[in-house]
Amino acid sequence: MSARVTVGVSLKMYFGHREAREWFARVAELAARHPAVSSGDVEFFVIPTYLQIARAIEAFHGTPTIIGAQDAAAEDSGAFTGEVSPAELAEIGVGVVEIGHAERRRLFGDTDAVVRAKTHAALRNGLRPVLCIGEQQRDEPSGAAARTVAQLADALEGAPAGPLIVAYEPVWAIGAAEPAPVEHIRTVTLALRDAVTDRPGSFVIYGGSAGPGLLTEMGDAVDGLFLGRFAHDPVSLETVLDEAAVLAIERAEGLGT
Repeated sequence: MSARVTVGVSLKMYFGHREAREWFARVAELAARHPAVSSGDVEFFVIPTYLQIARAIEAFHGTPTIIGAQDAAAEDSGAFTGEVSPAELAEIGVGVVEIGHAERRRLFGDTDAVVRAKTHAALRNGLRPVLCIGEQQRDEPSGAAARTVAQLADALEGAPAGPLIVAYEPVWAIGAAEPAPVEHIRTVTLALRDAVTDRPGSFVIYGGSAGPGLLTEMGDAVDGLFLGRFAHDPVSLETVLDEAAVLAIERAEGLGT
């Protein structure tokens, strides 16, 4: 286990171009001055829309912030109208790519086979997948753990080597008033962490109505958070980064580093 804590933000399609540029400016200033982000103790990534990626790369230049994409094609090039190549994303400086989000699966037909192909494509192009997995219906924790570990194994079957970020997002908690119960998350994330020990540099983070206070409650059972609407407010985002910094210190002390 690494001492580093990971915090990511997906903007989905909430911001127009002007709104995104204003948010980038405020959050880039936060990333530049936040000691845990600037030191690398907290890894921070931002995933805007495709049209906002170039602006984000420009805005966060000079900070350690990683810019990501919300999806990528399963193929690197060819006659695939409307798709976005993972090879081109890597070429322009994208570092992570979100794959398998519940909305992609539900609204756009991303089957397990499609998620597997996109995961492979990301890894072979040097992109870290932010692989979103989670059970559809609320289940008891051990059952949820078994289902999500099976999803992870399926997505990585035959995949190229490379680290990834596993984002545990129980579908029933996405957009809910509160995240899943802490003990439920803990059981699942610890099982997922065990399942990626053969991929050094991989992390397991939680998403699904995640916000301020959750990292403190979770402690060492999770490697970070994947934020949505709570991060629209930079003040709330800073609170989460502060909590991540404290957790990173505690993990470092526990590892004796």
